[in-house]
Amino acid sequence: MYDWLIVGAGFAGSVLAERLASQRNERVLVIDRRAHIGGNAYDRHNDCGLLIHQYGPHIFHTNSKQVFDYLSQFTDWRSYEHRVLAEVDGQLLPIPINLDTVNKLYALDLTSEELEDWFAVRAEKVDDIRTSEDVVVSKVGRELYEKFFRGYTRKQWGLDPSELDKSVTARVPTRTNRDDRYFGDEYQFMPKCGYTRMFERMLDHPNINIMVQTDYRRVKDAIPHRRLVYTGPIDEFFDYRFGKLPYRSLHFRHVTLDQEWHQPVAVVNYPLTHDYTRVTEYKHLTGQPHPRTALTYEFPSSTGDPYYPVPKAENQELFKKYERLALATPNVWFVGRLATYRYYNMDQIVGQALATFRRINGALPVEGKRKAPSRPSWGDREDRALIPGPV
Repeated sequence: MYDWLIVGAGFAGSVLAERLASQRNERVLVIDRRAHIGGNAYDRHNDCGLLIHQYGPHIFHTNSKQVFDYLSQFTDWRSYEHRVLAEVDGQLLPIPINLDTVNKLYALDLTSEELEDWFAVRAEKVDDIRTSEDVVVSKVGRELYEKFFRGYTRKQWGLDPSELDKSVTARVPTRTNRDDRYFGDEYQFMPKCGYTRMFERMLDHPNINIMVQTDYRRVKDAIPHRRLVYTGPIDEFFDYRFGKLPYRSLHFRHVTLDQEWHQPVAVVNYPLTHDYTRVTEYKHLTGQPHPRTALTYEFPSSTGDPYYPVPKAENQELFKKYERLALATPNVWFVGRLATYRYYNMDQIVGQALATFRRINGALPVEGKRKAPSRPSWGDREDRALIPGPV
């Protein structure tokens, strides 16, 4: 009998497994239908020994000291500030749009103050900002919107920005200075030995068992458990009672080149050309010295594993129906991007999982006064391979 069955070994499931095992000394079984832990943040070494992200680039950044301190228990960090270029009109230009973007694109020599006026002249007045198109054209005008946002968004979501909630493009700032960092968060790092090693350390506890290549529906009635944490698609959990929630998927082409470097930054976006949205070169992220380099070409798709909830009002209405069912389901906690039908960054999912643990801890008394077994030290675990539970 397990105290908890946790469906999904990504950030949400792994954080909760670690907290329940280490802080409440409860027995936890973590299952995942994929062949590995780590969810979409899973990374691995390819045949040439280059560390790559299997499901596209995952860049850790946060303003939460609580989240950063929590994850620091399981990894050392490599300082890294993410920079992205977009190929527009034959040039590689900084994105988010900043002073250098405009000056290089139009061969100008504006100052920051002059750029504010330049934007103001081109910005379109939008009384009620509702869509992703509204967000951009009201800040920088239609021409920059067409060059940097519309094509990329159409490829990414299969929809025009005018059909998507404002939250999609509101996440990308516009700057009048020369700050070319993609994120402005206080803590910007990459796990020094990779995400998978961090997850291995997080789940390496005597109270935690792991089963990969395991579907929840095949084991839910076969493995006794008292309570459930579910991080998968919420509509699937309820057998699509009200219909399927729309998700956007991705397909990846991983390649290795016989050259040391391919592009000047980790990620180059292609808003106007090609079927793919972006190309990632991982050595920028990892700092790994190697005579060859590994790239990933990213192709958005309407089919495949669910990655992104599609942010439209009607989809939220459908989700609310499932949410009401979830709130009425006893002994089940729904956590994470797919279970709550929201786009979250990694740090936000960690924060949500930690908050969920606090609610669990407040609502459920710990049975008896069991002392949690201590963790082995990093030195004891450093060379241990992850040993999955039975499949």
